[in-house]
Parts: sequence; C-alpha cells; structure tokens
Amino acid sequence: MWKFLQYITNNEARSRHEEVFDAIFWVIETLALILGIWILLAKHISEWIPFLVIEYCWAMDNLRHNRP
Repeated sequence: MWKFLQYITNNEARSRHEEVFDAIFWVIETLALILGIWILLAKHISEWIPFLVIEYCWAMDNLRHNRP
C-alpha cells in the first residue's frame, strides 16, 4: 500500500518534501470527493459534482508536482 501511495503522490524518483503528508493528503482528498459526491446525490443537486471533480484534479496535480 505504501508503494502505491508513493507512486500516486509523487512524479519523481525521490520526493522533495514529506511523503507521509502527501499520502495523508491524498487519502483525505479522495474521501472528501467520494463523500461530497454522495452528499450531493442524496440532496439531488448533482450539478455541483463537476466542481468537486475539478477541485480534486487540481489538488492531485498540485500534489504530484514536486514543489521545493
């Protein structure tokens, strides 16, 4: 599982920042996406789902681009 989290959160062979923080961030963001979609579907306001997905993609893009 750790190898998967390292792969999904990093686009370089060696990360330039905290790998544990990245893994926790990925888990929280993924759970927020799933829970958010579930809540929006339950409340019948699914037009906001694309915004959640865009936010998730933006967060993952920022996570994978190693910042100094």
